[in-house]
Amino acid sequence: MPAETHVQQDPLNREAIVEIVRGLLADILGIEPGEISEGQSFIEDLGAASMELIELVDKMEQEFAERSVGFRIADEDLEDLKTVRDAVDYVVDRVSGSN
Repeated sequence: MPAETHVQQDPLNREAIVEIVRGLLADILGIEPGEISEGQSFIEDLGAASMELIELVDKMEQEFAERSVGFRIADEDLEDLKTVRDAVDYVVDRVSGSN
């Protein structure tokens, strides 16, 4: 039997998206994912610098583009993404619409 070349990924639910965003952010900021909650602000609470936020956006686009064709965070939406919850809600809105 030939090897499967495409693996179907399960649809993402909100909880899975939270975990992915927390993991990416923890990796960028060098902290434990458990230290990150949805209510935290990227800058005030987590101390993220603008370059780290750009890296987060880039990694989120890479991660979620694999699961939702054409996923991209529009430049005009960036100023509205101030907290972890904002980022998660943004992804949930875009990814769930494509499933």
